[in-house]
Amino acid sequence: MTVTIYDVAREANVSMATVSRVVNGNPNVKPVTRKKVLATIQELGYRPNAVARGLASKKTTTVGAIIPDISSIFFAELARGIEDIATMYKYNIILSNSDQNKDKELHLINAMLEKQVDGILFMGGDISEEHVDQFQSSSVPVVLAATYDETNKIPSVNIDYEAAAFEATSYLLEKGNSRIAFISGVDDTLINKQKYNGYARALEEKSIPVDEGNILKGDYSYDSGLEAAEQLLTKDEQPSAVFVASDEMALGVIHGAQDKGYRVPEDMEVFGFDNTRLATMVRPTLSTIVQPMYDIGAVAMRLLTKYMNEEEVEGNKVVLPHRIVERNSTK
Repeated sequence: MTVTIYDVAREANVSMATVSRVVNGNPNVKPVTRKKVLATIQELGYRPNAVARGLASKKTTTVGAIIPDISSIFFAELARGIEDIATMYKYNIILSNSDQNKDKELHLINAMLEKQVDGILFMGGDISEEHVDQFQSSSVPVVLAATYDETNKIPSVNIDYEAAAFEATSYLLEKGNSRIAFISGVDDTLINKQKYNGYARALEEKSIPVDEGNILKGDYSYDSGLEAAEQLLTKDEQPSAVFVASDEMALGVIHGAQDKGYRVPEDMEVFGFDNTRLATMVRPTLSTIVQPMYDIGAVAMRLLTKYMNEEEVEGNKVVLPHRIVERNSTK
């Protein structure tokens, strides 16, 4: 039989209201009474019913987090930042994997709302009008993490992706490279557009025309990096450097070049994006843009707690700092 709050109240010889105050940490309980109630709770093995408490308070202290791919090191680090701050503020996380599929994303948003979550953290690719409509009609606050909404209507936490891509490409130009390839993500998201814009602007500032033949797309996976390297190295004029939109793809580029007998960075420099743990696992170690994945998750969760608790929010667009880290994949 499930032990109820009534059972605890009866055994401790107190009211159910007193048990509720003890469970919820209300200070207006005599120490002797609190001690007796806690001892009874332990003796009976009582566990508060989160659903019932949620119905009473109209809050479930639960947050829905929708992530494209939890197996990705990038999103796993983001999820860790979310979880740590959620724990700090006593929220539970319901984590769902969307596979960056629009229909599944929209379904998961509805599923989270049906579960009566207090807020939603969303990480995805292309934010469509349907996404925005669903977010704006939501009864609970929504915050985007490492995701941009072109309408600027939904609160978000990101870095300046265009500035980061500009700095990465400028870094390779300063090393004497004039033929710099760019491997972007295959999806036509605002973040990918910003990375491309930063890459193109750096070339244009040096009066170097953008060669569309040096721009390839991958799905952020290691295998797509291997395929991109094979395409680049079969060109008559091979690039002397490659700027890659993710570390995992960059590893594929490095290994793809090495498989064909090319040396990195002597024959071709490779520069990544994200600074995941993979960047230090590959040889040569990977120069990359440091995107603070953990901090993005943590700040996004903290921003969501402010909305959920109706605290004052100074700005709904948070842009965290990035930086370059030089390693051995560049000269």
